[in-house]
Amino acid sequence: MKILIGSSLLVLALVFLSNCNGKNPAKKDQQAAVAAVDTITVPDTGYTGIKQYMGGKYLIKEVTFKNGVKEGLMKSFYMTGEVRHNFWYHNGLREDSSIWFYQEGQKFRVTPFIRDTIDGIQRQYYRTGQLKAKMGFTKGLRNLFFKEFTKEGQLVSGYPSMAVSVTDNYKKKGVYTITLQLSDKSPNVRFWRGDLSNGLFDTAHCDKIKTIKGISILNLKKSGSPKPATVGIIAEILTNFGNNLLEYKKIDLPYNDLK
Repeated sequence: MKILIGSSLLVLALVFLSNCNGKNPAKKDQQAAVAAVDTITVPDTGYTGIKQYMGGKYLIKEVTFKNGVKEGLMKSFYMTGEVRHNFWYHNGLREDSSIWFYQEGQKFRVTPFIRDTIDGIQRQYYRTGQLKAKMGFTKGLRNLFFKEFTKEGQLVSGYPSMAVSVTDNYKKKGVYTITLQLSDKSPNVRFWRGDLSNGLFDTAHCDKIKTIKGISILNLKKSGSPKPATVGIIAEILTNFGNNLLEYKKIDLPYNDLK
């Protein structure tokens, strides 16, 4: 019995010494598991490389992917094979500048993107490379910055402006009518009722006014409750260069209960 007890004590002592010396296999396995957690990597879950998309026998676009997410250059093509436009993607979102090309290869339009949203100055070009237009965007919305240039590089001016006329039938019919058109009576315009949102044109906060041959009629009616004594009007004017020039005007009202 004494021999057995002594042997047991000896075994226990050896195990204790082994643990103290860091030679415990169980402890080694535990440390290895912790190290594995620290160095774990996520396996690829999608395609990495360039995918080509065809329309019949024609190449439509090429998209670069990393782990199934758009990452890098995306190009679309004309049916004759020339690059039509490209975007740069990062983590699936458009970033940097997208470029549209004329079929002959010259730049047509350069649009800046931040996290998949137009933000900055968009530029257009003639086939000669001369700057054609500059338009401002802020977080996807148009601001009032706008310039166009002739082929000779001269700044374009002399745009038509918003012309406003009123008919006051408030006392007889409870109606105050505002008629809108351009100063040159051009039909190339759309009118919106609303104000700029921090200097930006946001159609979500404006109401389009029906326009027929360049003329819009806004009938404001007596409401019997207090209303703002002004009404904001935004005109989208289509220029001879095919761009939309924005003009904003706040019209004073002689009554404070019109809606």
